Amino acid sequence: MVRKLLIALLAVASIGTAHAQKVVTTEAVLTHYGALVHANYEDSLAAAKKLQQAVHAFVAAPSEAGLEAARKAWLEAREWYGQTEAFRFYGGPIDGEDGPEGRINAWPMDEAYVDFVDGQPDAGFINDRSVPIDRDTLIGLNEKDGEENISTGWHAIEFLSWGQDRSADRPGPPPFPDFVDGKAPNADRRREYLKVITDLLVDDLAGLTEAWAPNARNYRARFVKDEAGIGKMLSGIGVLTRGELAGERIEVALDSQSQEDEHSCFSDNTHRDIVANALGIRNVWRGEYRRLDGSVLKGPSLRDLVAAKNKAVAEKVDRLTDATVKAAEEIPAPFDQAVLIDNSGRKKIEAMVQLLKEQAVALVEAAQVLGIKRLNTSLPE
Repeated sequence: MVRKLLIALLAVASIGTAHAQKVVTTEAVLTHYGALVHANYEDSLAAAKKLQQAVHAFVAAPSEAGLEAARKAWLEAREWYGQTEAFRFYGGPIDGEDGPEGRINAWPMDEAYVDFVDGQPDAGFINDRSVPIDRDTLIGLNEKDGEENISTGWHAIEFLSWGQDRSADRPGPPPFPDFVDGKAPNADRRREYLKVITDLLVDDLAGLTEAWAPNARNYRARFVKDEAGIGKMLSGIGVLTRGELAGERIEVALDSQSQEDEHSCFSDNTHRDIVANALGIRNVWRGEYRRLDGSVLKGPSLRDLVAAKNKAVAEKVDRLTDATVKAAEEIPAPFDQAVLIDNSGRKKIEAMVQLLKEQAVALVEAAQVLGIKRLNTSLPE
C-alpha cells in the first residue's frame, strides 16, 4: 500500500514538474496572434455591416430616427475597429504597400473638400455635379493633393452623419435636412456619397479579415512562419503607444487645443477612440481578446515569452497596460474641451500621456529581453 502511494505521489510530482517546465514557443505566440487578429477584424467587419444596414435604411428613406440609428451604429463599430490599430505599423495588410489604412481611417479631415461648411455653401465635390459619386472616383480623390483631402473612411462617414462640430459641449447639430430633396441642394448626391463610402469601408474590412483568415494561402499563413514576427508585434504596439496614440492623437491636441486635431471631432467620440487603442495594445501584449459575442479568446502571448526570461519586465509592462486602459477610461468627454488649459480634464489627459511614455520604454525593455536590439516606437516616415 505504501509503495503504491509513493508511486502515485511521484507520478503527480512528475506531471507538475513537466507542467511547470512547459515553455511557450515563438511559433505558438505567432499562431495565436494570427487567430486574435482575425477575430478582431471579423468583429469589426460584423459591426461595420450593421452600420451599413443602418446607412442603407437611412438613405432609402431619410428620417431623424434613421440618422440617429446610423450614428449609433457608427459609434458601436468604432469600439471594435479602434482595437485593431494595434495590428499596424509593420507593413502588414492594413498599412503595407497598397494597404487600405489611408482610405479607412485617415484624419484630420478638411470638411470643405467634401461638402458645404459655414461660410462656404457651395464647397466640396458633393456640390460639384461634374464629379461622379462612385467608388473609383472617391478612392482617387482620397488624400489627393493633400493629407487632409479625405473622401473615404470612418471620418468621412462621421462628418456626413454629424456635420461640423459647432458646439462646445456636444456634437454638431443634426444634418438630417441635408439629405432630403428640396431641403438642401444636392441631397441626392449626399445620400449616394454616404452609401458608397460606407460600402467601401465594409469591403476594405472584409479584405483585411480575409488576409488573416485561417487555413488559407494569405498573409496570416506567411506571418506565423516569419522569424521577425515577434518584433513586428512589438513594433505595432510600440508605435501605437508612443508615436501615434501619445504623440499624434493626444500631444498634438494638447499643444494646439484645437478640435481640428482630435481624432473623432464630429461625433465627439475621441475619448472612446483612445480607450479602444489602449485596449488593443493590451490585447496583443496579453494574447487576450473579448469578442463581440462576449466570448474570450486567450492563448500564448508576448507576456508569456518575456516572463519566461525576465518576470520583472513582464510584470512592469502588464501593470502599465492596465494603467493606460484605466487612465483612458477616465478621460472626460468631450475631448476637445478637456484639452483646454483651464479645463480640469487636461490633467487626466496629461497623466495618460505620461503613462504611455512609460509603457513605450517598458516595451523596449521587453524587446531587449527577447533579443530584439532595436525597437522603433516612433511614427514611421
